[in-house]
Amino acid sequence: MPISFDESKRIFKLDTKTSSYIFQVFEQNYLVHLYYGAYIPDNGVEDLAMRCCNASFSPANAIIGEHGFSVDSWPMEYSCNGTGDMRISALAIKNHCGNASTDVRYVSHRIFKGKPALCGLPSLYTMSDDDATTLEIETIDKVTGAKVFLLYTVFENYGAMTRSVRVENSSDKPMDIQRVYSACVEFPTMDYNMMHLYGMWCKERTLTSHHLAHGIQSVHSKRGSSSHTHNPFVALAKDDATEDFGEAFGFNLVYSGNFAADIEVDFNSSTRLIMGINPTDFCWRLDPGESFTAPELVMVYSNAGVGEMSRIFHRLYSNHLIRGEWKNKKRPLLINSWEAAYFDFDDDKLVAFAERAKELGIEMLVMDDGWFGVRNDDRRSLGDWYVNENKLKGGLSSLIERVNALGLNFGIWYEPEMISPDSDLYRAHPDWCLQVPGREKSIGRNQYILDMSRKDVRDNIYEQMASVLRNNKIDYVKWDFNRNLTEVGSALLPPERQQEVYHRFVLGTYELMGRIVNEFPHILLENCSGGGGRFDPGMLYFSPQIWCSDNTDPIERLTIQFGTSMCYPVSTVGAHVSACSRTGYETKGNVAMSGTFGYELDPIKLTEEERRIVKKQVKDYHKYYDVIHFGDLYRLIAPTENSHRCAWGYVSQDKSEALFTFVTMLRCQNPTFYVRLKGLDPDKYYIDDETDEIHSGALLMNAGFNLKNRPCSDGTSYTIYLKEVKNK
Repeated sequence: MPISFDESKRIFKLDTKTSSYIFQVFEQNYLVHLYYGAYIPDNGVEDLAMRCCNASFSPANAIIGEHGFSVDSWPMEYSCNGTGDMRISALAIKNHCGNASTDVRYVSHRIFKGKPALCGLPSLYTMSDDDATTLEIETIDKVTGAKVFLLYTVFENYGAMTRSVRVENSSDKPMDIQRVYSACVEFPTMDYNMMHLYGMWCKERTLTSHHLAHGIQSVHSKRGSSSHTHNPFVALAKDDATEDFGEAFGFNLVYSGNFAADIEVDFNSSTRLIMGINPTDFCWRLDPGESFTAPELVMVYSNAGVGEMSRIFHRLYSNHLIRGEWKNKKRPLLINSWEAAYFDFDDDKLVAFAERAKELGIEMLVMDDGWFGVRNDDRRSLGDWYVNENKLKGGLSSLIERVNALGLNFGIWYEPEMISPDSDLYRAHPDWCLQVPGREKSIGRNQYILDMSRKDVRDNIYEQMASVLRNNKIDYVKWDFNRNLTEVGSALLPPERQQEVYHRFVLGTYELMGRIVNEFPHILLENCSGGGGRFDPGMLYFSPQIWCSDNTDPIERLTIQFGTSMCYPVSTVGAHVSACSRTGYETKGNVAMSGTFGYELDPIKLTEEERRIVKKQVKDYHKYYDVIHFGDLYRLIAPTENSHRCAWGYVSQDKSEALFTFVTMLRCQNPTFYVRLKGLDPDKYYIDDETDEIHSGALLMNAGFNLKNRPCSDGTSYTIYLKEVKNK
């Protein structure tokens, strides 16, 4: 059984095939953490909870304090504010008396097969009750009547578990949740490197790592979205861990709004990690009988290095986060009009694009920003989702029919959460955007933000979108989000609920996306936020792919895509070949192939040689699709660790085929280059598709390739495709 409870010791043990997570109902019903790490068959780890107290400065429970127990020093399973634990706390609830002292203790629990959905929030799912096992622990703060339910779901076959929290007000008075993190995780030492993904627009998700230090280290967003700046992912890797060896613990929040990941090393040199909704500008009024559910945190353990941690995330998300028709269905090879035309297009120009794209083997034309209202630049018409027939002179249906007649599918762009000051919608409903009385509204990209906490706003946008989608044969929608939230207030909510708006905005966006996905399940939805500003598991629950970055330079994309691969599978990574002049089309294609693949250029301007290369890339897309999208990723050389080269590969689940890609970012003085491959079966033999040479997996992984005769000039690249030889 993946989850067990030892009645005599009052110990919970949560097991996957590779990991164990153990905690105890201690004296006075405190929940105390005992162990998280590699799988162990027994549970005799009670002594691991003991920590030195800081003399009289570590408050003790009056009844059990003589045992050396203090919530200020012991590893608490879910830390609370204001009742003796002086470290970072996961929970703080202000009661009707005005104080935020919080203390929850164990009441009961239940263990059951399967996994419940979270109310109003995206979360991992099961296809049958045999996929996972769930533990729900009920705790209560007896003074305030706050019931807090801790949820743990174990995905036994993945080395992964999820955590969430639900707070219920069982009293007869209102209370205010000031912070409610999704999980608290304790580690006995500080012998870890903290890994996270930082960046900015066009430079998202750059991997960085530093050793833990005493005190608090944190990554967060208070931008209203998960953001370009920090991703809701952190990992703790043991000091001796590498890509292929050692322990790594990964944490990823299934949420698209303000988040925080806080890590504190205390005076015992032990470590606490909490992760969840950012408490800055957050407070949730909970009236009697109401409940609040925190977002889900995904926790992955690997004792085979950071690379295996990533592969666990990839398998888990591919099977239990991505949903719908496009979960395993082959994605269409598309061309997007944005970098080719920006706002300067009409129906004839788009049809001309489609004609040339069809000749190249491309399968879908996507019409980006500029098709609606009077949208000839970025200063107007967001919110007016009706077709601009001065631009599309035959109307949208006519354009789609012309594109379909060529054999191409058709996609369209939306930015549903935004509104232009110069729009019919804003003139009719100026109160529909986020705003704070007396404050000037900040402008970003010449647009304001709709108040997605309001049902009337969501209903209006939904009906506008649905009208277009119902009446036209649209196969793909790109959902964009091009600015951060400011002046976050709602005209409908009372003063005591204004700090709920950030979270209600996210819930409203999820509700609107869910309605679109449910009514139009055949549509392939791709998220975007100025590129990768909302690349998070919450968005992936609704859209199986996200535009990775507005930066399509293939050399700079290496760092972005490597960082993204820390926890997100390649099938989710929107990546296109563009007309940038940094490298040749071979390298552009090889880098974009490590993603959904497509084109972001004017196909009419391609030279004959470029057209030849694109046609080959289209063939390669189909040839390598399965091994890339359903295989395991192995990172060979990270662009942040080597100033000259970058390399990675995909190996099929059955180890029968593999594709490895090598990019020279900057020519090295010594062109001799040896690389050991990864992930192959040492007992199998493989034939190189280009040279017809046959080598064992053992040779390729242990001795490696000498690639001295391969291209090595700045910006060049090449691939090696290996296929198993059955009867060697």
